[in-house]
Amino acid sequence: MFSGIALLLAFALLLVPVAVYAGPPVVKALSGTAPERQSAVPSYQRPPAELSVNPFIKPLDPAAPVPDAAVLGPLLDAELGFAGSGTVSAVVSDALTGTVLYERGPDSSGMPASTLKILTAAAVVRTLDPESRFETTVHAAKADGETVLTLRGGGDVLLGSGPSMEDDVVGRAGLATLAAEALQDLDAAGGTVRVQVDDTLFSGPALSPAWNEADVAAGEIAPVYPLAMNSAWLDESRQGGARAGDAALAAGTAFRDSLAASAEAKGITVAEDVGRGTAPAGSREVAAVESATVAEQVEQMLLVSDNYLAEALARSAAKAAGREASFEGATATVAAEISGLGVDTAGMSLADVSGLAAENSVTARQLEHTVRTVLTTGDDGLRAVARGLPVAGLSGTLQGRYGDEAAAGLVRAKTGTLLAVTALSGYVTDADGRLLSFALVARGLDGNTAEARAAVDDAAAVLAGCGCR
Repeated sequence: MFSGIALLLAFALLLVPVAVYAGPPVVKALSGTAPERQSAVPSYQRPPAELSVNPFIKPLDPAAPVPDAAVLGPLLDAELGFAGSGTVSAVVSDALTGTVLYERGPDSSGMPASTLKILTAAAVVRTLDPESRFETTVHAAKADGETVLTLRGGGDVLLGSGPSMEDDVVGRAGLATLAAEALQDLDAAGGTVRVQVDDTLFSGPALSPAWNEADVAAGEIAPVYPLAMNSAWLDESRQGGARAGDAALAAGTAFRDSLAASAEAKGITVAEDVGRGTAPAGSREVAAVESATVAEQVEQMLLVSDNYLAEALARSAAKAAGREASFEGATATVAAEISGLGVDTAGMSLADVSGLAAENSVTARQLEHTVRTVLTTGDDGLRAVARGLPVAGLSGTLQGRYGDEAAAGLVRAKTGTLLAVTALSGYVTDADGRLLSFALVARGLDGNTAEARAAVDDAAAVLAGCGCR
């Protein structure tokens, strides 16, 4: 059993292959001194003295032995058997060379569930500048004796209702800060102000017909707009629960309420109703707030498996690529960008980019190849995809898994679960210091999702503990 301190230490060690996360070890940061160890730490688990051009691969010894496929195969086969219906598709490769070490139905295409977000994340950082930010602006104009303030959505769906929180990803841009800035520009002589929302950045339907009504009702997704507070979740303190049916108007109302709370002192009346509209001719920008970076938002999306954020990011990417910022534009952009990475997209079919739609069809080989590519790339932006994957037993959607297993803190992967599918795709450094990329997908499940998920988790744990020679 890992103690809490040991888990934190494992987390720090895991991040060595992803050296952009490297820094003072967690325990040392907490106590000021590093704990004494009972045994020497392998060189591949020590933080590198200096980062190389490609921190994912270079700090590991390229001469570390590669697992023997003949030894590894039976071990994985034993774990991937589970009671009940369903079949498994799997690919495991040596990340450095691309040598396939294990495959099982690798080209069987079907629902990837939320592991699809790996492809979406890669497409987004290839299309948008990873260090760029989404801007939410306010534009003012006089019309019919009143001031019209237009809140224009720029693609940030992680707005906060309060002040801007510059050290956070969710709430980095705050509507209260935006309102305070806009208020400074308003006529101190008083008057009436009307607020409207411009959500025309995205086009087409806001809700996909490919989504199950039960998923919408459960808050898995909601109509997608180019501005929202905390991905439309009603409770800003968490990433889950019910979502707003109209996130754009909810954001407009929060902006209006913040404005009204301070406007009275200036003799200004703020109209109650918030409508939709574009800025009148002659409008001028009077306030703006910026989101966290695209890379930070991508990492957040992967960490908590945020369906809403995935859809919004992909629409912004589609617009940047010259396509419509719609469902069709988003799926076309993801498919094109993944193909541009050198991944064979034959047979791939996308109905959304979050992984909720039953019509999505992706192979284990396509998932694993994408993971391997973001691990070995020289493109720093693509590394955000690897950095954003949850850590077994420690973070995001893997926090509650591997809690008492040796693989905790070692497996780093994107999860995916629907009624008939469970999947895990990511990477791990094995016992000999070799970095492996993998995709494990169980489909056709019927009431045995828990058993299949345990099998997939156990298979990934085999990779973590295996020298397999």
